[in-house]
Amino acid sequence: MSAKAISEQTGKEFLYRHICTTAAIQNRFRYANVTAETDFERLAQDHPWLLTERLVVKPDQLIKRRGKLGLVGVNLDLNGVRHWLKSRLMKETTVGKAKGVLKNFLIEPFVPHKQEEEFYVCIYATREGDYVLFHHEGGVDVGDVDAKARKLLVGVGEKISEDGVRKELLTSVPNDKRAVLTSFIVGLFNLYEDLFFTYLEINPLVVTKDGVYVLDMAAKIDATADYICKAKWGDVEFPPPFGREAYPEEAYIADLDAKSGASLKLTLLNPRGRIWTMVAGGGASVVYSDTICDLGGVSELANYGEYSGAPSEQQTYDYAKTILSLMTREKHPDGKVLIIGGSIANFTNVAATFKGIVRAIRDYQVPLKEHEVTIFVRRGGPNYQEGLRVMGEVGKTTGIPIHVFGTETHMTAIVGMALGHRPIPNQPPVAAHTANFLLNSSGSTSTPTSSRTASFSENKPKVESSVTKKAKSGAFVAKATSLFSKHTKTIVWGMQTRAVQGMMDFDYVCSREEPSVAAMVYPFTGDHKQKFYWGHKEILIPVYKNMSDAMKKHPDVDVLISFASLRSAFDSTMETMQYPQIHTIAIIAEGIPEAHTRKIIKAADEKGVTIIGPATVGGIKPGCFKIGNTGGMLDNILASKLYRPGSVAYVSRSGGMSNELNNIISRTTDGVFEGVAIGGDRYPGSVFTDHVLRYQDTPGVEMIVVLGEIGGTEEYKICEAIKQGRITKPVVCWCIGTCATMFSSEVQFGHAGACANQASETAVSKNMALKEAGAFVPRSFDELGDIIKSVYDDLVGKGIIKPAEEMPPPTVPMDYSWARELGLIRKPASFMTSICDERGQELIYAGMPITEVFKSEIGLGGTLGLLWFQRRLPRYACQFIEMCLMVTADHGPAVSGAHNTIVCARAGKDLISSLTSGLLTIGDRFGGALDAAAKQFSKAFDSGMLPMEFVNKMKKDGKLIMGIGHRVKSINNPDMRVQILKDFVKQHFPSTQLLDYALDVEKITTSKKPNLILNVDGFIGVAFVDLLRTCGGFTRDEADEFVEIGALNGIFVLGRSMGFIGHYLDQKRLRQGLYRHPWDDISYVLPEHMSM
Repeated sequence: MSAKAISEQTGKEFLYRHICTTAAIQNRFRYANVTAETDFERLAQDHPWLLTERLVVKPDQLIKRRGKLGLVGVNLDLNGVRHWLKSRLMKETTVGKAKGVLKNFLIEPFVPHKQEEEFYVCIYATREGDYVLFHHEGGVDVGDVDAKARKLLVGVGEKISEDGVRKELLTSVPNDKRAVLTSFIVGLFNLYEDLFFTYLEINPLVVTKDGVYVLDMAAKIDATADYICKAKWGDVEFPPPFGREAYPEEAYIADLDAKSGASLKLTLLNPRGRIWTMVAGGGASVVYSDTICDLGGVSELANYGEYSGAPSEQQTYDYAKTILSLMTREKHPDGKVLIIGGSIANFTNVAATFKGIVRAIRDYQVPLKEHEVTIFVRRGGPNYQEGLRVMGEVGKTTGIPIHVFGTETHMTAIVGMALGHRPIPNQPPVAAHTANFLLNSSGSTSTPTSSRTASFSENKPKVESSVTKKAKSGAFVAKATSLFSKHTKTIVWGMQTRAVQGMMDFDYVCSREEPSVAAMVYPFTGDHKQKFYWGHKEILIPVYKNMSDAMKKHPDVDVLISFASLRSAFDSTMETMQYPQIHTIAIIAEGIPEAHTRKIIKAADEKGVTIIGPATVGGIKPGCFKIGNTGGMLDNILASKLYRPGSVAYVSRSGGMSNELNNIISRTTDGVFEGVAIGGDRYPGSVFTDHVLRYQDTPGVEMIVVLGEIGGTEEYKICEAIKQGRITKPVVCWCIGTCATMFSSEVQFGHAGACANQASETAVSKNMALKEAGAFVPRSFDELGDIIKSVYDDLVGKGIIKPAEEMPPPTVPMDYSWARELGLIRKPASFMTSICDERGQELIYAGMPITEVFKSEIGLGGTLGLLWFQRRLPRYACQFIEMCLMVTADHGPAVSGAHNTIVCARAGKDLISSLTSGLLTIGDRFGGALDAAAKQFSKAFDSGMLPMEFVNKMKKDGKLIMGIGHRVKSINNPDMRVQILKDFVKQHFPSTQLLDYALDVEKITTSKKPNLILNVDGFIGVAFVDLLRTCGGFTRDEADEFVEIGALNGIFVLGRSMGFIGHYLDQKRLRQGLYRHPWDDISYVLPEHMSM
């Protein structure tokens, strides 16, 4: 949500810290917070004024009218405050319908003043601007300020003026206080704007000869502006409404939500309740709560929440396990039910999200059975059949009763089943598989496009867009009646290839002559072309870095679809409106600050541009055009007959619910003519009446469906239009959110705008008003389909609608990636890997999650064991590997590898080139003796040769013994590296048979020549064979295979790379110039005839 209430203390901190005014504000930062844990002696030390001044104490828990409720202690000393708190702190009290515990109090200095020194001031946001309310009489008895207070509207984009404040608000204020109040109100309004407040009320505001005192304050800020205001806000805590506890699980889900591009919400209503929900979609979550309450389940409803926006499998798992953990803490005598519901998804892969839920169910299967939990599932959307299948399977394998339904079942029918109000069908009908759109059900290889008219109903004339006329600055321009046609062209802002391909497939199945997407704009790459499919063939769509280039080269484009992020959507939308060719903009992003949205709306109204969104999936005009992911995958497009126009137009807030309307309307009528989801924000770019009036004026639309919701008053404009005869076509309307009036405390639903600030904004009030005005209003969402069918059948009976003959659409090939996702095809992989998997929520090394790698502290040696040997090696083995890397890291600049690296670095080459130059010298003669030594000694030992026989055979064959010999070290000058490793191996290895054999060979070779010692390469080679053979993690064949494939040389390569990099950095740091080998170190040996 956007507008969130903050505590009085937080609001005052913002005001004291950031307000800019000439008025003398008193008692800045003079407040103390008291909870059950407060030590009053320490509190007095931190705030010495508590001991010297008279005080006021009050709860700071979003409670309105505290004075009238007797919840303010006035003119007390500190002991009086403590006595006053004794009967209230941690005590339960009732405020309205809400019961809650008083646990957080604020102490402030008492301000002696007269009644005439009290004033009331309030600023709140509306669509057209911000209202400043002022009344010259403040305090607990202020009464109905809406009726009494003077108002000043500061329009969007306008600035408040001192003159305007004096003339409009302060006419009843004594002259001696006008200057102070004027400065304060102007400063307060600027603070309100700068810190993205949406509501700010001070009552009373006291003005004395000493200055201004802010006594009581209530405020809300736009939480979506966090990325703008973080520096000024700091870390803001948003307290829950009074009567609802703040649970750690809610904070956990809020944290998941903040870290995710998806939407994850959870509100606990009654943790002891037996009815739990896990619903996909902001609109759908409200509908399910409504239905539960309508069927008498309000007292047992445990939670409200939603997940949407294509969360990953891991995110869904984390969300699901939180809910399952909560619902299996206390048993209920009647058992419990879990409703896993949702509308038909537009782009979320249902199977992927269900895998996360299934994992959670498996993890909690024992407590779920102990608590007698029954699960009801209903979902639709991309790959939903596979999702329902795995959900059904987990029910069979775990023994948990799980009832699974798809799009053939009304969305909320499972609520009636769960609550025992309707029977559970034994064999629900099976919907067509996602892959069915590959097949032309008619058997025809082509579609007779000539028989398909602009609309599905007969004799409907073509609709022309109304021409927008240029108006003077600030005046509104008439907007187009028809937003989309079969020839609409669009630019897509953002690299949303999946959405664009979906639009292309829709265009093709609608028999459009050419794609609707003319170009894409993506400012993070240069101009290029992106490949897409048009039916069977591949086509290229241009991608531009700059909007201006795209507009210039595609003058026929009149629609822009913006997938810009919430941070860049404002700037890119304002830029788009500079081009007069654009008459419609769809803004998909959720979480755009309301102040930015209102500026977009104002600019759009002035330029005659229709805005769809923000926070929307878009809209669809069957047979003509669709926005982005609207309508979902092709199987849903075909199932809901969205490839050709029907006679019913709808407008909804929710994107997911718009797809549900597509389903309902296609099953009960001849289909959808046009549908728009205006978005769930408090200030959508276009409102219900904008579209309802368009539909009224559009030939081809014979009936209108509106899915309204709690919050705002826009639906009353529909009532007025019906009463005045402006709307004559039948309107079927239902406002969701009826459950809100049944909750004891305020619940913020999934949409930012779904919050009633007064009685008229409740869904119940709006449904009653719509019915009285003449709209067709069902008794519940459950009956919406029945009402739509009844109205449609009546129109058919009167001959107003004449359904046309159904014509089959052309078939569209399925994308390879999606076909593979559905399990319809298989293909051999290009290559295989068995050591690492980066596809999930976290990186996995040989089956071990990266978090576990760090928790287990296996170190670099253990990590190497996982990636090289696919084993969790013993601790001593990990230590030995790390020791090997340390002793092989470097052996000075004179050896060939280091020398090459240094020469390369001094030639100005980069790190990679220099390192590679050094590594290329590694072989049998330098550093590569580990493998060769391991193989030679192993073969001799395994064949039963005595050490003397081995030495003699190698001499006879004229071969060197790999790992024996050193240029500098000898039996008299031992290599300490070998000694260190030998001590460790002898102490920790279970067996050292091959090492002992090699040491016996060393005795023979050093007796001939003292420098023929077992060198570090040879030692590591034979010791590693002992490790592989005796650590218990490998079979003999596996141990021999690792030696054979060169694993041991990898130790030297990895270790010595550290040294080579060190030499590279050393040369760069020393700024050494180009290396040239000195002549006196070169022996020039030329043929004699050449020297003559």
